[in-house]
Amino acid sequence: MTSFNREKYIAAAIESVLASTHGNFELIIVDDQSKDSTAAIAKTYAGKDQRVRVYVNEKNLGDYPNRNKAASYATGEYLKYVDSDDYIYPWGLELLVKMMEEFPASGWGLCSLVQDYAKPFPFELTPKQAYEYNYLGPGLFHKAPLSSIIRKKIFDEVGGFAPGRMVGDSEMWHKLAQKYKVLLMPDGIVWNREHELQEVKSRFKYMVEYEKIMIRYLRSADCPLDPDTASKILERRMEHSRWEFIKSSFRFNPETLKLQWKRWRSYHGK
Repeated sequence: MTSFNREKYIAAAIESVLASTHGNFELIIVDDQSKDSTAAIAKTYAGKDQRVRVYVNEKNLGDYPNRNKAASYATGEYLKYVDSDDYIYPWGLELLVKMMEEFPASGWGLCSLVQDYAKPFPFELTPKQAYEYNYLGPGLFHKAPLSSIIRKKIFDEVGGFAPGRMVGDSEMWHKLAQKYKVLLMPDGIVWNREHELQEVKSRFKYMVEYEKIMIRYLRSADCPLDPDTASKILERRMEHSRWEFIKSSFRFNPETLKLQWKRWRSYHGK
């Protein structure tokens, strides 16, 4: 659990983890130099429950570097993120671990997915199938860390999250799916709180960075899709980007037009 200025929500997040029916866990909380009482609240729980450990960074690291910092303290087999403004249901951790144990070949898993009408969850995808599920199916790489569970060994092998602001999770799923099977799991395991301070509300501003990640991984020699399929996906995305730029030019919104122009240029390496 990483935290930064979440005094209104962190107690509920911690208590949701402590209520887990799966008791064999360590709750590692790493505060990123909060300016409010977030760290103090977390420390009160550490004083009452030995499974809770609280660390405060010497300087602010930012979202994904702090997630890596938290993972560096972990000693368990799995990493499960529960953000300090979110919630995991009492049965959530037990179900996640149980499903991962049933599919030992999967290096990581994602939950909170829209129902798949072809077959019930859980089921695993090969790297090729994961990329197809994301780019030719209902989508996969848009999920936040709250929806993930990752084997610690796999997390360390890929070097953790990249530092890019807002886009580190999408980049991570692309990276993991290049090499490791992913286990898809149902909804009803975690709960994502919506509030006015969430950075995800500015997600649109990072559209170009998301686009660059997609282009880089689809053009990578390690892309699990065959080159022809990857090229066709990029062509469709580029055409969509072109039309979005054209539509933006008629709306007279300078900020949107600038973003769409940058998005279009990203396909040409600019």
